[in-house]
Amino acid sequence: MRTSTLSQVFVVIFGIIITVPAAPANQIVSGTEVTGTTCTDPTAELDTHATNVAILSICNGIAGTIQRCNGSPSSTVGASGTSKFTLSATEAGSGATINISKGRWERCVWAARLSCPQGTFTSTCVGGATRGDVRFVLEEV
Repeated sequence: MRTSTLSQVFVVIFGIIITVPAAPANQIVSGTEVTGTTCTDPTAELDTHATNVAILSICNGIAGTIQRCNGSPSSTVGASGTSKFTLSATEAGSGATINISKGRWERCVWAARLSCPQGTFTSTCVGGATRGDVRFVLEEV
């Protein structure tokens, strides 16, 4: 009976482990979410977990229930471990600020990854600002 209980717990734990990484796959990405993607260093070795944390670290944190960039910044940085994202509104000189939603931001990163599956890159997310787009850079730190 003890073995059965452990097996059931293992299945539940195993099921959770399997479903959590699969969650981003529910978002459909076509590549049209971004423009001007350039691979800057395809040999850079970024830790996947650090990159995922950096994605959610922009705008002083958009993890959990927070659904968009708050505070109206014209630029923001999200960094963790080996990964650093730097974002800026393309029309910041005209007063534009970043108001990107978490979903759009994640889709933009995944869309850029279609062109640059490894390493670092620069790209521009279509929309996501009060006016214009959001330029972003992923670099190794």
